[in-house]
Amino acid sequence: MTTTTRPRPAALNLTTTAEARVAALMARAPAGAIGVKLSTPRRGCSGLAYSVDYVTEAKAFDEKIETPGGTLYVDGASILYLIGSTMDWVEDDFTAGFVFANPNAKGACGCGESFTV
Repeated sequence: MTTTTRPRPAALNLTTTAEARVAALMARAPAGAIGVKLSTPRRGCSGLAYSVDYVTEAKAFDEKIETPGGTLYVDGASILYLIGSTMDWVEDDFTAGFVFANPNAKGACGCGESFTV
């Protein structure tokens, strides 16, 4: 009997504009940066927030996502809150930033800075 394994789905999907933003960040990254890292620290009025920062070393349980312009790491402690999410980069006349479509979020604060699962 042969068993087949199917490819593991991506923990997080990036739009082409998010990939382009990762590339732009890496083009001007500080010395020693190996990528950018997405995490969900506890803060804000709903409990969790999205945070993207440069990273100089990968941790053992980080999820590594290769993009055309650089590597995005997802914090190992945050991955369960983010599985199936889509990360996008949106710019308009007044703001610019990463935007997340997160199927795990059960609610968000009024200002959109934090979410709850």
